[in-house]
Amino acid sequence: MPSSIFDMIGPVMIGPSSSHTAGVVRIGRVAVKILGQVPEAAEVVFYNSFARTYEGHGSDRAIIAGLLDFATDDMRIRNSFDHARERGLQYTFRSVGNASTMHPNTVKLTLKAADRTVEVVGESKGGGLINIATVNGFRADFSAQLHTLIISAEDVAGSIAFIASVLAHDDCNIATMNVSRKGRHDLACQFIEMDSDMRPLTREYLKSLRWVKEVVYVAPDVSM
Repeated sequence: MPSSIFDMIGPVMIGPSSSHTAGVVRIGRVAVKILGQVPEAAEVVFYNSFARTYEGHGSDRAIIAGLLDFATDDMRIRNSFDHARERGLQYTFRSVGNASTMHPNTVKLTLKAADRTVEVVGESKGGGLINIATVNGFRADFSAQLHTLIISAEDVAGSIAFIASVLAHDDCNIATMNVSRKGRHDLACQFIEMDSDMRPLTREYLKSLRWVKEVVYVAPDVSM
């Protein structure tokens, strides 16, 4: 995608790097929205360039700050480990230095809170921009800059068209849609980016459908 002058300048942030700090914070914040709350425990795996530089460039502090839902310009990022300890967030770091199929700046998060666990793989693209590559093993590919709906459902005929119709009746314009499934007639996941949010009533209606397992709404990340 073409970059704007704002992408090249980068976000308002605590440094040192828009890729290794701001982008990492944003990945953590999006993962928290998918989980639904600040996690109680987190496993963080850094890949490729991140694996080699995450300590020196502050990506370790940045990801913990994101998991505490701090904004990219929050001064508490520098002391995020202390704040995590105060909040009772337990975390571990691992690094994988040579994952040739992955983006150079990739982090995988496995987050737990109460009886819920999610796995999120995010890529930091530069300038604070990110791509959420996968969610719970399903290919996602969304930027978190738009209103995003994540719908886990049975792979039934007509489900994509039906959901698109429901959103259209709520005046929600779909910008992108990515559908991933485990197999034919197995569990599928729809990732829908929209120009505006839907009514809460519409969201509850989608949750009530017999073949829908879960509906998660991810608000645009305004921390840039």
